[in-house]
This record gives sequence, C-alpha cells and structure tokens, in this order.
Amino acid sequence: MEMRQAKPETIDEYIAAFEGDVRARLEQLRAAIRQAAPQAGERISYRIPTFSLSGNLVHFAGFERHVGFYPGPSGIEKFAKELSSYQSAKGSVQFPHDRPLPLGLVRKIVRFRLEENLAKHAGGRRAAKTEGKRKTHKKAGAAR
Repeated sequence: MEMRQAKPETIDEYIAAFEGDVRARLEQLRAAIRQAAPQAGERISYRIPTFSLSGNLVHFAGFERHVGFYPGPSGIEKFAKELSSYQSAKGSVQFPHDRPLPLGLVRKIVRFRLEENLAKHAGGRRAAKTEGKRKTHKKAGAAR
C-alpha cells in the first residue's frame, strides 16, 4: 500500500502509485473535492495532492491505515464537532480505511475553505482600495 514513486508530478501519478481500495478512496476524495470546488487548480505541493484557488484550499494523502485530509486549522476548527469521531490535529484529520469516507462533510469543508480564501483575497483587494481612498481624502482635506 505504500507509494511506489518518490516524487509524483501530478495527482494522477500520485494516486496511480497506490493499489486497490486505497487508490479507490483517493479517487473518491479527489472527486468530492473537485465537486465542491470545480474551479480550483490541482497540483502536487508538499509532495501530496493539493487543490488551490486564491491560495491552498486542501491537501490529501494516502497511508497504509488511513487517508489524510488537510483543510488547515480553520477547516478543522469550524467542523470540529462533525470531525470529533476521527483522529485529528491542528490542520489535519485521518479517515481510517475501515470506515466509509465522509464525502458530504469533505465537500462542506472544501466549500468553507473556498469561501474563506475568496473572502481573504477580495478583502485584501478591498482593503487596499479603501486605504488608497483614505489617503486621497486626507490629501484633499489637507489641501483645503
């Protein structure tokens, strides 16, 4: 069940390095993420599959006894109650192979992370525009 390839360059290559049920679970997880964030880009980051849009959304990885899902600290915190039956850490959760993947929950977490990233991205632009307007107004007021 361990990965055969040291450095996959695509998510397809990453998943292809696994066999049987683990490969199928990774494909299911990927499909759920894609469904929740169809516009997100796919790449390998930190040597694991990563989805990104206005920054990293989520990562996932295959292991011998579980699939790791990495929505970051905010994703884990926001859904702590729903994730309480799984082993988790600050920014990660483990979905053991002997239980069905909670794909509905994964989609909810991905949508949350997507909204969070887009709000941060838009907020940063808005804040810069607002700050620019404030400076302009201050200058105009000083000239009066």
